[in-house]
Amino acid sequence: MKSEIDFIAALLNPKTKEKAFRELMKQYKERLYWHIRKIVISHDDADDVLQNTFIKIFKNIQNFNQESKLYSWMFRIATNESITFINKRAKERNIDIDEVYKELACSLESDTYFSGDEIQLILQKAIATLPQKQQLVFNMKYFEEMKYEEMSKILETSIGALKASYFHAVKKVEHFIKNKTN
Repeated sequence: MKSEIDFIAALLNPKTKEKAFRELMKQYKERLYWHIRKIVISHDDADDVLQNTFIKIFKNIQNFNQESKLYSWMFRIATNESITFINKRAKERNIDIDEVYKELACSLESDTYFSGDEIQLILQKAIATLPQKQQLVFNMKYFEEMKYEEMSKILETSIGALKASYFHAVKKVEHFIKNKTN
């Protein structure tokens, strides 16, 4: 693929925008899908949020200020779209966000797209018990092996706060798993 600067120029050029956007989708669709899926849990919901994410990226590419990497900017959009989706679901059902996550984690057992074993199911249930910010930090660090610097740009939070969130999330996940497997 071209350098990021050339790629962004192609996205901003009306003559090459659609072709460049198709290439962008092809390159990042899977990574963004799995990031979204870890937040919204359901495959169908992740597909919907991914579609909304790409629509927002397409409509707002001219607002990308290039202070961060394109991927970090898209990741932030995907994260915000996912959080908006979960918040909307909680509001529609008139329940707390934590309850939405618990319901979604429990629904994994009947999800035909979830191919994990029993310990992976327990891990997902443990993650669902975390506060939303800790869930995001845990998923980004543990599953996506993202560096704190990149997470800081995406979540617009200090590195120190992210490290503390991850530390607390790991302790809570370990405690949950220990209680479920003993």
